[in-house]
Amino acid sequence: MEIDTIKLHSVHGVLTGIAQRLKSRRLEKNFSQKDFAKRAGIGYDAYLRFENTGEITLRNLVLCAIALDDVESLNTLFNKKSYASIDEILKEKVQVKRQRASKK
Repeated sequence: MEIDTIKLHSVHGVLTGIAQRLKSRRLEKNFSQKDFAKRAGIGYDAYLRFENTGEITLRNLVLCAIALDDVESLNTLFNKKSYASIDEILKEKVQVKRQRASKK
């Protein structure tokens, strides 16, 4: 899938949504930006950029999750799909389970 074919969310929307949710959690715990960055073990400038733009390294995002005691949220990324009906399961079973990508 090409990046510009994503229909439900824009990349920017996903990034800023994550930043907003993390900011809300930080405020719930009554941490200033500086205190939270120090607690997470990341630079204040890097954390400030994250809240403002959504841009952050994966390592720093993991450190933020640890500081919020919410690593489980990251551990659920890219898990296997859950199914809403038996029809979805049957449809999935018909598809070939690939071991690797095909050569192009």
